[in-house]
Amino acid sequence: MAFVDEVTIYAAAGKGGDGVIRWRRTKEKAKGGPSGGDGGRGGDVILVGVRDYAALANYKYEKKFKAEDGEAGKNELQTGADGEPVLLKVPVGTHVRVPSVGKEYEVKEEGERIIIFRGGKGGLGNARFKSSTNRNPFQQTAGKPGKEGNIELSLKLIADVGLIGLPNAGKSSLLNALTRAKSKIGDYPFTTLEPTLGDFYGYILADIPGLIEGASAGRGLGIKFLKHIERTGILLHLVSADQDDPLKAYEEVCKELEAFGQGLTRKREIIILSKIDLISAAERETRIQLLAASTGREVLSVTVEEPESVKAFSGTLSKILNSKHQTPSTKQISSTNLQK
Repeated sequence: MAFVDEVTIYAAAGKGGDGVIRWRRTKEKAKGGPSGGDGGRGGDVILVGVRDYAALANYKYEKKFKAEDGEAGKNELQTGADGEPVLLKVPVGTHVRVPSVGKEYEVKEEGERIIIFRGGKGGLGNARFKSSTNRNPFQQTAGKPGKEGNIELSLKLIADVGLIGLPNAGKSSLLNALTRAKSKIGDYPFTTLEPTLGDFYGYILADIPGLIEGASAGRGLGIKFLKHIERTGILLHLVSADQDDPLKAYEEVCKELEAFGQGLTRKREIIILSKIDLISAAERETRIQLLAASTGREVLSVTVEEPESVKAFSGTLSKILNSKHQTPSTKQISSTNLQK
């Protein structure tokens, strides 16, 4: 199932059932007093939060939804049944915008329900119109239409760790080495066309597609995915060791984070010098010292080509995450590889 993080759907709440004209039948009279019941209420349009980041893909092709109409009233003052609501599952972290009413919502928890459009009220049966001067009313009212309109859904991933960096910085390879994710790997830009998640001992790691200069202004793929970095706890900023100027590569991405805003530059960020098997040990130390001194950030190094390097990095990352006393995300959300 392809990853979908933005979609617009159309939904309509149900119409209220009509009130009815009915008469009580008795043995003495063919027609007794009024007994027409009210119509049932139309079903609501409700969003339901789920722990499945791929849930928006369900709306890629089917984009129109309607709740059930309320049932018409019945005899003997019986109210018609309410219409069933339409339940639309959306991932936790989804921002919801309803243009027709000018409202916005945020789905923050699993099982959370947000009523977007309410169903119409049921109409009144003729029993409602009985009075001292109108003993046999022939009046009733129709049910009210439900609210309807477009619903704009936009997902922002919630992950413990976000892997960022220029294209080909080694994010996908590192995610695959640390987790069971199967992110695409290649020697060309934009191998990763959509975020991929992996489970790291109960924590969620997200491989965010590579950023390029101008991403915050709409260039490349970056602007589409910058929003996904907003809700990550820690940023691992990968800089490939084979860059001619690793500091420049680092600063290029930082400029895009700063330009995008949303507090991205205030997050805890750890620089990862990746692909260190491509340079000598002396060059490695020089580049680590350069990045640390110039940025004031903690700098780690790793290469997926050496199992011992991955093992050491994994141990360090585990200590960092555990020291934050975070509740592992997988206790709340099933780990999902979004490139199914």
